[in-house]
Parts: sequence; structure tokens; C-alpha cells
Amino acid sequence: MDDKELIEQAAAARMQARTFSGFRVGAALLTRSGEIITGCNVEIHSTRSSICAERTALVRAVAMGHQDFEAVAVVSDADHPVSPCGFCRQYLLDFNPDMRIIMANSDASEVVEKTARQLLPMPFIVGDV
Repeated sequence: MDDKELIEQAAAARMQARTFSGFRVGAALLTRSGEIITGCNVEIHSTRSSICAERTALVRAVAMGHQDFEAVAVVSDADHPVSPCGFCRQYLLDFNPDMRIIMANSDASEVVEKTARQLLPMPFIVGDV
């Protein structure tokens, strides 16, 4: 699986987003078995209850029986790559601290890659308290 395909699937998933803000985000999550699970942001009037694309993809994947992930691509409507929010960073790290997070701008002309651990230093991990 190459990163280009993940980015393309995340960009396509972005088009399914339900937004009030007008800011669409798509995510494509790569399982260890090679399956790609997509998600988009789903906004409701109470923004605190809205769900990001990354968490949508993770929840879908878990509901489908997946728990082991290698990478996720995130594409938004922005002209520059946008990183996952704090909640999503914790979710991604919780499943795999070394998961590759591939962030691309809307036309995939700019791509940044980090690991979940790099995006969330000093994470909350049960047993570390």
C-alpha cells in the first residue's frame, strides 16, 4: 500500500463530510491486514459533540473487527496540511504510538508525516500514573 492511495481515499472521504463550519476533513486508516477504512468529520450543532474524520475511521474500523493499524492519511480543505486535534492524537496513539500520520493539503501537493508519538508528547497511558 502506498501513501498516495491513502491520501486519495482520505480526499474522497472528505467529500462525504457533514459540516456547518464548511471545513471538511477525510481520513483513510490502514489496517495491518492491508484494508483501508475511511471516515469523515460529522458536525452537529453542538460542536463539542461533533466527531472528527480520524475518530470516525477508527470507530468504523473497530466495529468491523480491526484493532491493529499502521497508518492514517488526513486530508482537509486547507491549503496546507492539517494535523489531528488533541482528542484524535490520543485516540491514534492509544492504538499504535508508532502509527504513521500522513497529513496532506487539499490537492496533495504538500505532505507531512509524523508518528502518533511525535504528535502527542507525554501522552496519557494507563499504568504510567
